[in-house]
Amino acid sequence: MSSSAFNLLHPGVQKAIWSMEWKEFRPIQVEAIHTIYEQSNDFIVTAQTAGGKTEAAFLPIISKLAENPQPSVQAIYIGPLKALINDQFARLEKLCGNLDIPVHRWHGDVSASSKKQLRQTPCGILLITPESLESNFINYGVHVPRIYKALEFVVIDELHSFLNNVRGIHLQSLLARLNGAAGTQPRIIGLSA
Repeated sequence: MSSSAFNLLHPGVQKAIWSMEWKEFRPIQVEAIHTIYEQSNDFIVTAQTAGGKTEAAFLPIISKLAENPQPSVQAIYIGPLKALINDQFARLEKLCGNLDIPVHRWHGDVSASSKKQLRQTPCGILLITPESLESNFINYGVHVPRIYKALEFVVIDELHSFLNNVRGIHLQSLLARLNGAAGTQPRIIGLSA
């Protein structure tokens, strides 16, 4: 385990890592932890499938959120597919288990009551598709500034699937609208194989 990277993380994240019996970080995880803590730029994490990209981004993000919780969604994970969101949801819930950081999903299969709860008490991490993010503007536009007022991070998974196509242009437009409506300028972290 890289002690310099591990020591940067919040004690609750350190506890989650020990409870999952991780023996070491992958090189991209060490680099991402240092990048998020020591720089302020956007960046892309690239590795093969199952190469630890999600944890590379979210270990330091979760640590940052635990250090400074806000009454707002503070991190968004944008995935191209509901199935991917559901998979990542379980992984992030496990990492956040010892912390007071709720993890939420928003897509067509999520109950209306769960979505209403997030709108009423926005917090933590939201996993969402671009289309569902657009539905936030269409159906709950008046609430968008309050829900996302302290947005710090946007993680775009499968970044390559959004490049050079209409869906990618749509996502760029949504993020620009979100920044304008919420008055934020979150760091963008792309994940790609």
